[in-house]
Amino acid sequence: MLPPVAVTISFIDSINRGDLEALEGLLHEDHQLEVFDEPPLVGRDANVEAWDGYFDSFPDYVIYPRHITEDDGVVAVLGHTTGSHLQMPDDEERRLTLIWVAHVADGRLHRWRLLEDTIQARREFGLSG
Repeated sequence: MLPPVAVTISFIDSINRGDLEALEGLLHEDHQLEVFDEPPLVGRDANVEAWDGYFDSFPDYVIYPRHITEDDGVVAVLGHTTGSHLQMPDDEERRLTLIWVAHVADGRLHRWRLLEDTIQARREFGLSG
């Protein structure tokens, strides 16, 4: 069983490679995706289907972690992306930072949350950079 940081890094790596099979293998059956204030997407199958569509629509999507922290199975990642649905030039998209929060238990990703990069969120998760 992988530790929480390894699960999170593996998940990001599977996204960056567009590897749907690897991504699916990391998700708990009741996996939940929470993107900012949107309603959560619940269930491994629903999330795999959503990632499949995202990979097809945005094949150049990459997550760039800058700082990672972990506390009791909760991993926070400060970073930026390129190639996303924002459809910005990469040099502009690189300037937009955000925070991903992974809740890992039993070697599987239960919850993947995207948060705005705020001073409060950085403090809450012990992030800098």
